[in-house]
Amino acid sequence: MPLGAWVRGLFGPFEPQVANAWRALFVDLDQWTSVIRNWSPAPRRILEVGCGEGYSTARLAETFPGIPIDAIDIAGHIGRLYDGPPGAVTFRIAFVQEVAAERPGGYDLVVLTDVLHHVPQAERAGLLDAIHAVLAPGGVLAFKDWERAPFSPVHYLVHGADRWLTGDRVAYLRPDEARALVAGSFGPGAITAETTIRPWSHNYAFRILRD
Repeated sequence: MPLGAWVRGLFGPFEPQVANAWRALFVDLDQWTSVIRNWSPAPRRILEVGCGEGYSTARLAETFPGIPIDAIDIAGHIGRLYDGPPGAVTFRIAFVQEVAAERPGGYDLVVLTDVLHHVPQAERAGLLDAIHAVLAPGGVLAFKDWERAPFSPVHYLVHGADRWLTGDRVAYLRPDEARALVAGSFGPGAITAETTIRPWSHNYAFRILRD
């Protein structure tokens, strides 16, 4: 079990509140969900890649009522703290490559939130290629990640949390590095909007359009 899950488990029934308060120190998921809705207001089916314990998944389910949501991760604690509408989400342990093989072009919206820096560098292009394959023409990838910034105390705090609480060997991308990676899978000009998410400008986000 990752150290973070063990630590949070010490809080017993208050674990969801503690976990949400901790995450809110670094990213405003309510703002991010609002951005996603603006970027893709009427998807017919949604895929969340790297959903983790279901914090952001619950917000997606509340924001897009009645829209089928598939949420995938490769970790065993998938959806453990989901507290959104019952029956709104199908959680599954799977790689996005599996979903792409089963349902090519099957989603109008894919959400990738703070996942890419956990993916080994040699596998990142393959991940984005699979997301391209799973998106319908005209579909949107809502992508958010964290920018590494030397000499930034909050960056070192985030890096420490990612490294020691999750156990992953993380490697962050600068926005220009992420743009180049996206262009390799989606083509030049695929990023149609960019923004940052509170409370830190390190949180950068792209709206990526599949042609």
